[in-house]
Amino acid sequence: MLSKPLTTFLFCGGSTLSRGFGAAVRGKKTCALIIGAPGSGKGTISNWIVRDFGLTHVSSGDLLRAHMRDGTPLGKEAKAFIDIGDLVPDSVMVGLIASELKKLGDQPWLLDGFPRTQPQAEALQAETPVNVVVNLDVPFDTIIDRIKDRWIHPGSGRVYNLVFNPPKVAGKDDETGEDLIQRDDDKPESVRNRLEVFQASTAPVLDFYREKGILKDFHGTESKKIWPHVEAYLKSIM
Repeated sequence: MLSKPLTTFLFCGGSTLSRGFGAAVRGKKTCALIIGAPGSGKGTISNWIVRDFGLTHVSSGDLLRAHMRDGTPLGKEAKAFIDIGDLVPDSVMVGLIASELKKLGDQPWLLDGFPRTQPQAEALQAETPVNVVVNLDVPFDTIIDRIKDRWIHPGSGRVYNLVFNPPKVAGKDDETGEDLIQRDDDKPESVRNRLEVFQASTAPVLDFYREKGILKDFHGTESKKIWPHVEAYLKSIM
């Protein structure tokens, strides 16, 4: 069962952050992590954090693809597993992420898309410790409603949303007039399944960072309403 009953915006004042955490981060390099379910607005919030706070955005997915494209030793190792349908082992992923973060030197960063499991979180913390975690807690019903209205033009990749960005003619691409399609993984039952898997794997990760006193939860249904609280929080600790 999904435990996401929140339907209106609420800022989580009951933080588990340890007292003095802000003072511990302020004046030091910010090593941040953003966590959020697919469709939670994580990409939007990440872009705003990078824009307003000058952090370098490190996306685990983009990084993995770049290493594979460039044929680096880590990229080749990861590709060998992917080519046979296996998951990339934690040791390879942690090595890839940690090596990239270490290259940044004193530059503050925002990590996105990794870690996804508690063992990954523990291994990453041993290599390149995170000191700020932003968790976007958006109701799953909100995410399902948002994604189920998404239709795409397969030829160009143009994305439409029937509520926020509808096509001029129902079911047709604005530029070509060709049919729009809904991807199978955007259908409500597929989205719900992905969210349930995300919740099960991420809960231990959130607990891991809560126990360290470095995680802050932000509850809401719209990025533009969540953002002012994320912004205020980061300004208070950086």
